Amino acid sequence: MNQTQTSKHLDVLSKRNLLIFASALVILLCASIVIFGIHSLWIALVATLSSGLVEFLFAKTRKKNLDFSLIITPLIFTLTMPPTVPLWVVMIGASFGTFFAKSLFGGLGKNIFNPAMVGYIFVTISFPKYLNTQWLNPVTDTIGSATPLIQLNGGSLTLTNMQLLMGNVPGSLGETFRLGIIILGLVLILLKIVDWRIPLALLSTVFLGNLIGGFFNDTYFRDPVTSMLVGSLLFGAFFVASDPVTAPEKGLSKVLYGIGIGAIIMIIRGNPGAYPAGMAFAVVIMNAVGPLIDSLFEKKVEVTS
Repeated sequence: MNQTQTSKHLDVLSKRNLLIFASALVILLCASIVIFGIHSLWIALVATLSSGLVEFLFAKTRKKNLDFSLIITPLIFTLTMPPTVPLWVVMIGASFGTFFAKSLFGGLGKNIFNPAMVGYIFVTISFPKYLNTQWLNPVTDTIGSATPLIQLNGGSLTLTNMQLLMGNVPGSLGETFRLGIIILGLVLILLKIVDWRIPLALLSTVFLGNLIGGFFNDTYFRDPVTSMLVGSLLFGAFFVASDPVTAPEKGLSKVLYGIGIGAIIMIIRGNPGAYPAGMAFAVVIMNAVGPLIDSLFEKKVEVTS
């Protein structure tokens, strides 16, 4: 990333914008505490302390000041966690993501990959028992191996769309209160903290893909409305994929970036395996492709003698 790009990213990530964005994440965290219990708070505290320690050590080593962005990564990471995850797993994931995907790149505005997603992918692959099979049902207070997304893929989903919107269903801490995610996401767009192109392109790809595909294969493609209300799709669209540092910079690039994430999610969902959600994998893959997409729309400068 060149100096001009870094400057633009830092303009977007002003202290005001970071504070508002963090406040939205805290609202979702409070909702998760109400839905899943106090363990959600301990997850957030451990993630913040672990990630913050890495940030502090790097700041001291490189003689730089800490900035307000240090709370964003652990909050996003927290909201991707299952409500039953052990705290030692949280500590490993938050530290890993911050260290390898943010601090090593130089900190705010310089990282290529979303650090929260890198940490999530690491613990998901390393500790699948805790990340993929122990989902708390907040209504029955029982732990099972199926989320609404898994049930939808298996054709056994009995929850209504209203239940999925309100959040009293199994899932990760930040994904279940979908009505709140939609409202907060729209507020962030109106305040121009989140660019509308990426969420719109991502969600439209999943919706239209399932709508059109359903006419040809209703086994591979699911109900388009319900598909929007399961998994981490909404949370990822508004709070993860829209990250201005790891997303492309140009307008059309952002549209293609969102379409790419949505397409990868649909491929993973249509071929469910050990990791049926796909959001984190799709975001990291497109993080790597983002600079290439931007380069396609760079204006060629002719050099004349």
